[in-house]
Amino acid sequence: MSEKRISSVWVAVLGVALGALLVLTVQKVSENSRRLNARYQDWRKLNLILEKVDEMYVDTVDHKSVTDAAVTAALSKLDPHSVYMPPAELEESETDLAGNFDGIGIQFNVPNDTAIVLEVIPGGPSEKIGMLPGDRLLSVDDKVIAGVKFPQDSMVRRMKGPAGTKVTVTVLRDGVQIPFEITRGKIPVHCVDAAFMVDDKTGYIRLSKFSRTTYSEVVNASIELLTQGMTHLIFDIRDNTGGYFDQALLLSNLFLGRGDLIVYMEGLHRKREEYKADGKGIMRLTKLTVLINESSASSSEIFAGAIQDNDRGVIIGRRSYGKGLVQEPVYFTDGSGVRLTVARFYTPSGRCIQKPYSDDYQYDIIKRYNDGEMTDADSIKVDKSELFYTRGGRKVYGGGGIIPDVFVPMDTTLATQFYVDCNRKATPMRFASDYFDKHKAELSSIDDYDKLLKYLDSSSIESRFLSFAKAKDGLAPASGAEWEETKTYLMPQVKALVGRYSKLGDNAFYHLYLDVDDTFEEAMKPHEIVTVR
Repeated sequence: MSEKRISSVWVAVLGVALGALLVLTVQKVSENSRRLNARYQDWRKLNLILEKVDEMYVDTVDHKSVTDAAVTAALSKLDPHSVYMPPAELEESETDLAGNFDGIGIQFNVPNDTAIVLEVIPGGPSEKIGMLPGDRLLSVDDKVIAGVKFPQDSMVRRMKGPAGTKVTVTVLRDGVQIPFEITRGKIPVHCVDAAFMVDDKTGYIRLSKFSRTTYSEVVNASIELLTQGMTHLIFDIRDNTGGYFDQALLLSNLFLGRGDLIVYMEGLHRKREEYKADGKGIMRLTKLTVLINESSASSSEIFAGAIQDNDRGVIIGRRSYGKGLVQEPVYFTDGSGVRLTVARFYTPSGRCIQKPYSDDYQYDIIKRYNDGEMTDADSIKVDKSELFYTRGGRKVYGGGGIIPDVFVPMDTTLATQFYVDCNRKATPMRFASDYFDKHKAELSSIDDYDKLLKYLDSSSIESRFLSFAKAKDGLAPASGAEWEETKTYLMPQVKALVGRYSKLGDNAFYHLYLDVDDTFEEAMKPHEIVTVR
């Protein structure tokens, strides 16, 4: 066959191929066009309604508020966690997890209509100008905030502000009013509430959220405890509602071996994406016990699920919340934003962390309590069809949340009437601040836990508390028997609140509070993971 003939054949073949490709391309464009047009028609009704409102409504329309309401209503039909956030709400949400914020650098509570400084953050603006724990906050600039039932969140907003701006906070100290002009600055927000040794070998870390500083804070706390001889860590993530996903990965990596699957995500528009440990974590050889409860959610559940499914540690407590959604932010130029669910999280064994949606989804925790799940392990609604296996062959169940290896019921039998009355009037908290006022010098000087215990044991705290409760609130136990029943769990709480005013701060509070913590008590018992290999 001649060269010219071959060339003609290839031109013909190429022409046919290009023709077929052109047909396929046209078909593809046509399909995409139809799909886009269908989608446009699906959403067009919303635009038409808003246009008609603008054209026909009897009064002037606030476009921003109507748009916000429409977006909020639309997202509510997707899932309970896809939400629209106005600028102020979005800023507050992101500030809470950022690891720092602009402000004056104090922690306070409001036991009796007057805010009392609990902690002055080291290195912060308030410490630099001389504010002290125990100071009563009377006013912020020209706004009186004491004795007028001023909302606590409004106090916070008035004291927060851009770094470099000034605010005048007037306090009452030893009967003297002192105005402090404070220049606001960047304030670190810590997520490790407490870290200490409970005995020669056992360390305790309590983590409140997964913020930008979570990994570094836990690493620093762990190194300190390891140098003190820790071989067993009790890691408390009860009431930890989650936060940044990358911090959950980094935290899991601290404890897992090379190649261990931490979590994977998958959604309609997201291919399966797996995350594995690199085996370089400094805590991978330390015995681990994790404490969870019904308020442990999101990143907390990723961590607990990774530990459980890899048979790395024992999970103790009650079934976690069940929020396992991958949410991505979409930001708008007006400062608002949307958090949109794009995938679901799955534990290494394949369990979906997210609990099923229902009409009473927002009341799920109350429903669990009413159904007896908080007090009886047999009442936990386990979906037997959602059976999975850990790396070592143990059975675990899906259906939402992480079911602990060891269940600890909520104790509902200890609330005597005197205890209820005291808590209703915040008597323990108010007693602690009153005690600190009278013993500021000696309490503020204590920086050792054993010294604090000796001090509290020798200070007649029990009799002083009972006298305070009767004199200030008209409260007294109905009988000696009622007090004997009450004091075993009330007095450790009272001592914890008093101890918080020492230099040990929250470390003292949580350490003392552990004396009446049933879940912690269970964690101190020997528990072994029995695997089927």
